[in-house]
Amino acid sequence: MATGCPMMKMQRQTDHPCFGGDHSKAGRIHLPVAPGCNIKCGFCERKFDCANESRPGVTSKVLSPEQAVERVTLVKRHMQIKGGAQLKVVGIAGPGDPLANPKTFETFEKVKEAHPEMTLCLSTNGLLLTEYIEKLQRLGVHSITVTINALTPETGAKVYEWVKFHGDTLAGEEGAAVLLKRQLDGVRYASAAGMMVKVNHVYIPGVNDHESLDLAVKVRELGADMMNIIPVIPIGLFKDVEPPSDAAMELVRNQAELILSQARHCKQCRADAAGVVGQDIDLQALSA
Repeated sequence: MATGCPMMKMQRQTDHPCFGGDHSKAGRIHLPVAPGCNIKCGFCERKFDCANESRPGVTSKVLSPEQAVERVTLVKRHMQIKGGAQLKVVGIAGPGDPLANPKTFETFEKVKEAHPEMTLCLSTNGLLLTEYIEKLQRLGVHSITVTINALTPETGAKVYEWVKFHGDTLAGEEGAAVLLKRQLDGVRYASAAGMMVKVNHVYIPGVNDHESLDLAVKVRELGADMMNIIPVIPIGLFKDVEPPSDAAMELVRNQAELILSQARHCKQCRADAAGVVGQDIDLQALSA
């Protein structure tokens, strides 16, 4: 448990629906252009052509940068015709790690050229974030989400199977320690660069739940604007873990909110989600 917590950091204003913006006015789209990943989380199972699954790491198809821009145009037009919420945010969240895939940057460049009014955002495990901060700044990326699932190498070794960093495959506490340092540095760098920073945290009972509040304190000190504590989905190494109850999630979020603003509306979206959070567009029907 965290002790001596500082006063909660006030949230900055934004239209971004994943950072506290009005869902009724702002839609978002995730572009699945980044299949490769440089870490293996124990709860991650990435499958393609799995349209009925709604969880991170899942997409019906990996797009090229050109196809991604076409999808932005299609969804933007659809939402304009339909009325109500309009497409405001273009994000890349996988299905792997965006910063491990060069096509992420090519896609952002093309989206910025075709739709300069869009807010750009990125979701990453943070391993390479410090190396690409300046490039992301030049592209005009507004928001960064960093997923941090442990605050110590000991706990990280239980969450991550391996970490691939600059040609080396690291396992156990060694890999977790490298990842953790890079993640925390990434939060600090991104915040200092003026980006809005949200920290996602997969809450795994009996594994990392004892570090959740201390993590909130730490990332607040580093400049994070918001935290998103999400329940583990029992798959992969954690297929036998009982996910936390709604009451348990409400309790930990209430405690964490005394430290850092909390995102409570997360639907753990797919890597190809589009539309309003919780009311995604049927992309297959839209493309037909």
